[in-house]
Amino acid sequence: MTRRLPPLNALPAFEAAARHLNFSRAADELNLTHGAISRAIKHLEDQLGVQLFERATRSVRLTPVGEPYAVAVREALDQLALATQTATSRHSGSTLNVSTS
Repeated sequence: MTRRLPPLNALPAFEAAARHLNFSRAADELNLTHGAISRAIKHLEDQLGVQLFERATRSVRLTPVGEPYAVAVREALDQLALATQTATSRHSGSTLNVSTS
């Protein structure tokens, strides 16, 4: 069974924009441009086939679909960060044995 996954590189942009409800603040947080955030979210929406944000001239807000998706994405990114921390902390305690002859 293959997983149907969204474009994974768009998820941090979506999560930050959803948390801030502001594309510029999300861009600042991720060291990206406003345009890069906007394009990532548009690509994500196109791939999902749903609108995640309602856009106005100077504001954005999550749609009824976007709200629970933002929660799920935030939880998934938190789990991924925790798994990465666990994996790297176990590795950093490794012992290196060197022998000479």
